[in-house]
Amino acid sequence: MLALLKKEISVFLSSLIGYIVISVFLVAIGLCMWVLPMDSNILDGGYAGIDALFVMAPWVFLFLIPGVTMRSFAEEKKTGTIELLLTRPISDLQITLAKFLACVLLVVLALLPTLVYYYSVYKLGNPPGNLDVGRTWGSYLGLLFLASGFVSIGVFASAITGNQVISFIVAVILCFFCYAGFGYIGGSLLSSGTAGNFIGQLGISAHYASMSRGVIDTRDVIYFVSISTLFLLMSRTSLESRKW
Repeated sequence: MLALLKKEISVFLSSLIGYIVISVFLVAIGLCMWVLPMDSNILDGGYAGIDALFVMAPWVFLFLIPGVTMRSFAEEKKTGTIELLLTRPISDLQITLAKFLACVLLVVLALLPTLVYYYSVYKLGNPPGNLDVGRTWGSYLGLLFLASGFVSIGVFASAITGNQVISFIVAVILCFFCYAGFGYIGGSLLSSGTAGNFIGQLGISAHYASMSRGVIDTRDVIYFVSISTLFLLMSRTSLESRKW
């Protein structure tokens, strides 16, 4: 499994995919936070905080992460190397986990440079350091959990198809529904009390918003671990179905 993980990471870093993902993410977020005349512009807003990063990152990830995960299994199927991969002395679950962890590490690499934004705002505060540190780190943790959920969905979408474009489209649709779909259904279609709240809590956005407040609730952690586990297990089942 470790050898496959190293291989996946080296493939990302030896091609343009990884660098394009990191660059697009940083440029998009940077423009919205520092350059474009938007409400999220820190210099125009005069507020020491990087909330704009955590508000916009999920929507950027909604397209970037499926772009990364679409090749996980779809490319292996297209080139025929999936058969060789499945004959290796590792389980289908280990193969799935290796693909998943490689994509998560790429997301972490994309997030690391944003610490420059954090440091800049930290210094720009009046007085310097006038920043809600606990909320910021809670938001980073929530964003990492959210990205892990999106990655697991993307890996599943790649596992069920041999076409990268279809994998990308399926992953975007599933990620969007899991992130905003439940909240829309619960808030608009079932706005009557308990039922609407329950449906809303099934979505990723509700738990991500909770962690973004800087409060690490075990229910939110369990939710993200559960959704990632669910889609990874479905990915493994999809691989196993080739042997039936």
